[in-house]
Amino acid sequence: MGLFKNLLSKKSENKNGSEISVSTGNAKLANWGIRHLGNLYPSEIIELGCGAGRNVPELLKTYPSSRVTAVDQSEISVEKAKEYNKRAIESGRYTARWGDVSKLDEGSEQYDLATAFETISLWPTLKSCFAEVARVLKKGGTFMIVNESDGIEQPGTKLEKLIDGVKQHTAEEIETALMSAGFSSVRTAHHDSKPWITVIAKK
Repeated sequence: MGLFKNLLSKKSENKNGSEISVSTGNAKLANWGIRHLGNLYPSEIIELGCGAGRNVPELLKTYPSSRVTAVDQSEISVEKAKEYNKRAIESGRYTARWGDVSKLDEGSEQYDLATAFETISLWPTLKSCFAEVARVLKKGGTFMIVNESDGIEQPGTKLEKLIDGVKQHTAEEIETALMSAGFSSVRTAHHDSKPWITVIAKK
């Protein structure tokens, strides 16, 4: 049950009671989502909710001319992501730092691509966070959301009862919030045999 394990790790607490986000991520899910991006040539990518940084190598391999900036609300996750992607940092292609998606410390129209892997279920409100993502994307930029749960099938729906603050969203809810936040077009792909979804929006 990858989703359950990942979200438990994201919502676990350290000894001081602070939330930490140390999810290692689901590589197969992430790779499946990335394949739906098609022929993009992003130079600047922002990863929202980096977890332990496991998705970065695939992004850098898929887009060899790109640089990735990762933000996460957990300092522990940021340190783990830096450790896991040490070579990418040394090559100048990767940066990880603390960040709050509801108020990103980024300039407007700075990125070509934004990604969110298994993380929007923890965001406070979709519309306002999506509007912030739209702000930092360049005109014509792409925002990709990849979720292991489609918000309908189990085990994702059970997590809402088990973990405070988790809210699973259906594809329709995500699409509506994206359009309300200012994105010009949205498309969703569903996995053939699993409740995985990837939602791709254009600014």
